[in-house]
Formats: sequence, C-alpha cells, structure tokens
Amino acid sequence: MTQPHDTIEAVRRALRSEARIDLPHHPIRLALAEGDLVIEGEVADVAAKKLALERAAAVADVRGIVDRLRVAPAERLADGAIRDHVRDALVEEPALESCSIRVSVKNHWEPVRVVDGATATVDISVEDGVVLLDGSVPGLGMKRLAGVLAWWVPGSRDVINGLAVTPPEEDNDDEVSDAVRLALEKDPLVDPAQIRVATRNAVVTLDGQVPTDSEREAAEFDAWYVFGVDKVVNRLQVRA
Repeated sequence: MTQPHDTIEAVRRALRSEARIDLPHHPIRLALAEGDLVIEGEVADVAAKKLALERAAAVADVRGIVDRLRVAPAERLADGAIRDHVRDALVEEPALESCSIRVSVKNHWEPVRVVDGATATVDISVEDGVVLLDGSVPGLGMKRLAGVLAWWVPGSRDVINGLAVTPPEEDNDDEVSDAVRLALEKDPLVDPAQIRVATRNAVVTLDGQVPTDSEREAAEFDAWYVFGVDKVVNRLQVRA
C-alpha cells in the first residue's frame, strides 16, 4: 500500500518535471486530506496553475484534488475593485446583454442590471482575489466568455466559473475552439486574422503568425483562460 509521503513525493517530482511551474521561485504546498490531494500556493500565471493541476492529477495514487492554487496578479487590487472591474466588463460585453447581473457587496446581493424575462443570470463575488461566477446562462460559449472577461481583470488571482448552462449542452472540442477564437477576437491586444485554433481532448494548439512576441504570449494566455482548456501548444511564429 502506498504511503501518503510517497504520494506527495511523487506529485512533487511531477511538478518539478515541468519547468513552467518553477517550484524554486513559486513553492507549492502539498498535503493529503481524506484521500484527496490539497495543492496550495501562488504560481506565476494561469498556465503554471493548469499545468500543475494536470501533472498532479496524472500521479497514479491521486484520487481527487482540492485546488487552492492562486495566480500572481498583474496588479494587487482590493476585492471590491476587482468585483467592480468584473462587473463593468460583463455589463459592457454585447454578447452578455441578455443577462441579469448581480454583485455581492458585504454579503448582500445588489442588482446591477435586471433584464425582464431574462433566462440568464450572472452573480459575481470576490474573495481574496478569487472571482466566483455563479448563476445560469443559455450556452457554453456565454459561460466561457464570462470567465475569460473575469480573468482579464488585472487583480484576479483565480476564476471559479460556476455558471450552469441551461438547457445543458454537450461539450466537445469544437465548442472549445470556438470559445478560444472568440477570446482572441475580443482581445484588443491580439490580431486573430492569421491565427488558427485546433482542439483535441481539451488540448488547444495555436498555429499561424503574429507580429510581435507580446502578441504571441497574449494569444496563448487567452487560450489558457478558457474554461475547459487543460493545455495549450503555442506554435505561433513571429513575423520577421
């Protein structure tokens, strides 16, 4: 029978094997609680977070994961400021104009926009830099777009996308690719004209050309931000 210490060491080896996780500069704490792996710490970016979860889940003796990993924000903001930025981003997004929106202020829900007869409601709350999206929307594309907009807020340390899709939709690789393309189109820092997106088993591959290294990086992170994406392979070339 595998001992808890052996499981934790196996996970730690798996994390060390991925340079992007960068354990020396971003330590991750590991523990076992009732058979589940608790993984906690602050990593450099969303890619490191998702790769850490992927590597940990691949260890044979890991049955479940309690995810307490947070991303170092581009800017440290108070929860109220993050909430207001997320609120504004969702209110200003034309694709979400049919959604009623509420925000949590001091544990009370305040309406931001009430749409008569709305079939979609998005509730926004923030705690310690972690954005929680709750409620119900009529499509996976809308759920994923709301999540990307929340990730784009500079102070966001994590986005827990709890939006239900009603009626339920069956997810597939094409849905993921469509969501990534939409994120690229919405990002003012990216020109998606020569970017090709393909998805297989939740792994997104970006091909094509971009004019700068910063745009190449921005496009990759847009893909990582999409709910349901486990890995991104960036094959974008920077035009000379």
